[in-house]
Amino acid sequence: MQTPDKDNLNHHLNNILPSTPSSSPHRLTRASRFASVWQIQYMGHLNVEIKAKSTNHEEIRKLLKSNGADFKGIDHQIDTYFRVSSGRLKLREGKIENFLIHYAREDTEGPKQSHVTLFKSEPESSLKEIFTKALGILITVDKQREIYFIDNVKFHIDTVKDLGTFVEIEAIDKDGSIGKDKLTKQCQFFLDLFRINSSALISVSYSDLLLNK
Repeated sequence: MQTPDKDNLNHHLNNILPSTPSSSPHRLTRASRFASVWQIQYMGHLNVEIKAKSTNHEEIRKLLKSNGADFKGIDHQIDTYFRVSSGRLKLREGKIENFLIHYAREDTEGPKQSHVTLFKSEPESSLKEIFTKALGILITVDKQREIYFIDNVKFHIDTVKDLGTFVEIEAIDKDGSIGKDKLTKQCQFFLDLFRINSSALISVSYSDLLLNK
């Protein structure tokens, strides 16, 4: 995990936060309003990922275990999505994972590229209150998530409130050493292994599915 310099942090937050009226006599940049609160640490990385409807969770669990997957546990996660002008910004609150996450992702079926920035948050922090007041809540996603890893590939077996059951495959390049092509091949390999039909693939996020209900 690295600490961004002030210019990079300002650039990143200015791209995702709503504008501040220039008429304010005490105007701060959008980024400065947040950078002044924390010395933020974040991780930026490249994902290629797949999301699909799934009714064969037990078979997928067996395939993961037979391929040596590392089971991290079952997490009850509440994802609060905030209103932003670019990409998606959400606060994830769980027992295993707690992150503020900004990502920009292609809305296409099958393997899709996603640029992700993570901020490791603390449970019951004031982040939700701060971002709710500053940006407003778009929607909340409530899910039970089983988390597995095989090397750099992360797997989610999800049960999402009001939506149903899903599986996600995320091939992750944290340092630029893998590249999009290999990440895509990894996703395709597990897509085939799990025998996921193309008709089950989903191009959007759980938040979009809920908003469109």
